[in-house]
Amino acid sequence: MPEHIKMPAVEPLVRFVADGIETVFVYGFPIFASEDMAAYLNGAKQISGFTVNGAGQTAGGNVTFDSAPASGVIVTLARELPLERVTDYLEGGDFSAASINNELDYLVAGLQQVDRENRLMLRYGDHETPGSVQLPDKTVRANKALGFDGNGDPVAVSLEGSMAAPDFTPSGTGADTRTSSDKFSDLISVKDFGAVGDGLSDDTTAIQNALAAHDAVLIPKGTFLISATVELSSAQSLIGFGQNSILQTVNNSFNAIDVTGKNALVQNIRIEGGAIGVSLYGSGAECTQNLIDNVQIIGADIGLQLDGYDNPSKPCYWNNFTNILVEQPGTHGVLLTKSDIGDTPNANRFDRVRVYSKGAGTLGSGFYVEHGGNANSFIDCEANVNGPTADACFRVGANADKTLLINLYTESTNTVPNVQLDSGSSETAIINLHAQSDGAAIYDLSGGEYDALNAGYPNKNSFRKTTVSDLTATLQRRDTEYIDTAGTHSLDLSHTIHIVNATNGAITIELPNAGDAVGVEMTVKKSDATGNIITITEDGGNGPDGNSLQLGGPNDYVTMLSNGAAWFITSSNRLAGNTRYYDGSGTYDIDMAVDVYLVSSYGGALTTRLPPANAAEAIGRRVTIKKTDPSANTVTVSEQGGSGPDQYSQVLSSQYEAITVVSNGAQWYIISQF
Repeated sequence: MPEHIKMPAVEPLVRFVADGIETVFVYGFPIFASEDMAAYLNGAKQISGFTVNGAGQTAGGNVTFDSAPASGVIVTLARELPLERVTDYLEGGDFSAASINNELDYLVAGLQQVDRENRLMLRYGDHETPGSVQLPDKTVRANKALGFDGNGDPVAVSLEGSMAAPDFTPSGTGADTRTSSDKFSDLISVKDFGAVGDGLSDDTTAIQNALAAHDAVLIPKGTFLISATVELSSAQSLIGFGQNSILQTVNNSFNAIDVTGKNALVQNIRIEGGAIGVSLYGSGAECTQNLIDNVQIIGADIGLQLDGYDNPSKPCYWNNFTNILVEQPGTHGVLLTKSDIGDTPNANRFDRVRVYSKGAGTLGSGFYVEHGGNANSFIDCEANVNGPTADACFRVGANADKTLLINLYTESTNTVPNVQLDSGSSETAIINLHAQSDGAAIYDLSGGEYDALNAGYPNKNSFRKTTVSDLTATLQRRDTEYIDTAGTHSLDLSHTIHIVNATNGAITIELPNAGDAVGVEMTVKKSDATGNIITITEDGGNGPDGNSLQLGGPNDYVTMLSNGAAWFITSSNRLAGNTRYYDGSGTYDIDMAVDVYLVSSYGGALTTRLPPANAAEAIGRRVTIKKTDPSANTVTVSEQGGSGPDQYSQVLSSQYEAITVVSNGAQWYIISQF
């Protein structure tokens, strides 16, 4: 034994709460040898994995674990001595002070140990005369409770009828007293039907029997092994205590939970394995208004599946999913489908549903709306899938319409699309997409059948055909490019307005090919007063209205629109005048459809009649009439129901003679005549 040890009045036990980092734990009481130290983790005595330092020291020492105990684990260090004496003094031998000191130290240490254990026991008070401490005989107390008689001595009490005692009264006004049996019947546990929950015993039958007998069934803490599907029909509930309430499938050849009716609840449980973690479809009734809440699904081939199934009158509508984690799915995290002739899953709500591959391979998609319509909505959801085998983080299939994605987070690698819209999908709305995959933000195969707001890359917003009945715009900006360098400039699609200054020399503006600019409108305006020409051509095409166009004067401009086949001029101050040619005799009425009328009276005298000066098509309009033939036949310019230009009919008698007139709404006036 060590020498000179002292035995201070220190309880020979200390406890710590591990933080997951610290490996060294100090004790402040003496031990004689390292074997005297007992180390416990959460009450489990450890026989290895640690080293004891400081044996033989009055002030104690420390215990160092090979690896840090997990965070939250209770670490207990206690001195535990065998209460024995293994030494003796020799008759007539030397009396050693060190020997007697060590023996006395050992005795005191043993007394401290016994004292600590005694203080943990039930005992009579110091100021009470002790009664009997002897238990009733074993045969008498079997299957009975321990009670006390009138003297306070222990007696055996029968358990018969104890569950029927009216012994529960909740607090509060109007509270009623109920029997314990009634109270315990409020919620049935699968353990009431023989489930074990040790992760080794097959608890399938116990769980199925519990659900067959009761609508509300509790999954307590434990791992409950199942070898067949657990089915919930209408208005049934399967409720756990959180992630410590585990349903574990023996393999992935069957579904873990099937919800086949309406108004069912699956809540606060963890599911490990299964062909499908939770499958919803209408069988006994329509599959509607079910709630799956606070559920974690680990390692299923498909985490959640909604199936339109085989009967249109029993659809999969209006179901709700909140706070769900689907971890390491083999194929899809969430799948909306139709396996038979039933209706598509419609109007289902997903809120805070997360799919996380956690490094495992994913063969399908995080979310896949293969079939679905009428606003299946996904709000604050996340899809994190492992590339390159995955199809997409979120995929909208060919048979899906009106799918709504709000605040979606997507992440993957190896060019996996963040959101994929299949050909045939329609009316998808994407609002606030946080795309972290290195694939396409929105991989659109639908032909633009979607709307996006703050979504996509590099263009964050996309709107399809929209009707606006009343719009107030405080400021409208047009993207403008300024060009002032002589030579040829090929326009791209980054700007609409092009201000061109040809002061430094002639400039050629080349439009993009019309086929690459469907629906694009562009304006080109000459801003300088020099004689340098601005010529407008087309890359690989004929140019606006089929020809090159020249802007020569200051402030000349042209606005052009592509329909995908050609560029067309929609407005310009360089448009050719509108002209009509007429050859005949008699009377010809001017319809004001064009600006210039070239008329021939070669076949006989011709009268061209202007409309009345107050006609709607005449007011403010200018028109030119020119005689083109060399004959002596005259062309007379008159007015229907009026006097004619400058109050007279005007006669054009020579070839190339012309007159230009305008109406002020009261009469026609001659502007020029030659």
